[in-house]
Amino acid sequence: MRTSNAIALESPYVFEGVEVSLPVIVRKARAAAATFLVSATAARALLPSDDLAIMEFAPGRTLFTLGAIDYIDNDLGDYNEVSMAFYVRPRGAPRGLPYLGAWSDFLAGRASTYIHRLPVDQSFTCAAGRGIWGFPKSVERIAFDIEADRAQCRLDVDGRHVLTLATRRHGGRTLRDSAMMTYSYIDGVLHETPFRSGADGVGVSRAGADLTLGDHPIADELRALGLPKAALLTVWMENMRGRFEAPRPVA
Repeated sequence: MRTSNAIALESPYVFEGVEVSLPVIVRKARAAAATFLVSATAARALLPSDDLAIMEFAPGRTLFTLGAIDYIDNDLGDYNEVSMAFYVRPRGAPRGLPYLGAWSDFLAGRASTYIHRLPVDQSFTCAAGRGIWGFPKSVERIAFDIEADRAQCRLDVDGRHVLTLATRRHGGRTLRDSAMMTYSYIDGVLHETPFRSGADGVGVSRAGADLTLGDHPIADELRALGLPKAALLTVWMENMRGRFEAPRPVA
């Protein structure tokens, strides 16, 4: 049995007196995701080391996805989360044809992510996310306002507005469960976490997202990427599910 300040590939872990076993299962969540074409140079400056390389989708441009998730039935609880992620490859990994290889991986769901920030609004999931996977979680104020045809998420940090993301709530498509990978650092060592995710009630549209930035330094960080701007792609998932496995060090 592991405590919250010990990081290993064993389970169960214990956080705030509660055992957590792997894999962690997400049975139901509602989520919005907006993907933007942003400055690759600015994105590269936000990576903590050169273990990962930013994927370029056009000269000097990469993709950045801003996600807002309302977890409803999850092994880590009922909570809200905002995800800020870039698309990356381990340094030296094959990348295929310039730009075309990146787009091919992205459209096929093979592109891996590095989560730069992952604020949540509950302490238990924050402790578990940091303690198991090394995810950059922090406890912040996240407010969801979900109406019949629209969803809005606002993030505040230290009493200051960071961002508000609003999207359409629509769709009847199904995304089949697929395998994906995300990277994080545990005690300064690069790790990869395999996970599976799928969804029902999915709506996909070009643009379709309204992003407003506030006056917090994190908002300035997003401005340096070139935001706010029109999204390339916006996705709403009414019933999202997932399964997160144990992290493993990258050789």
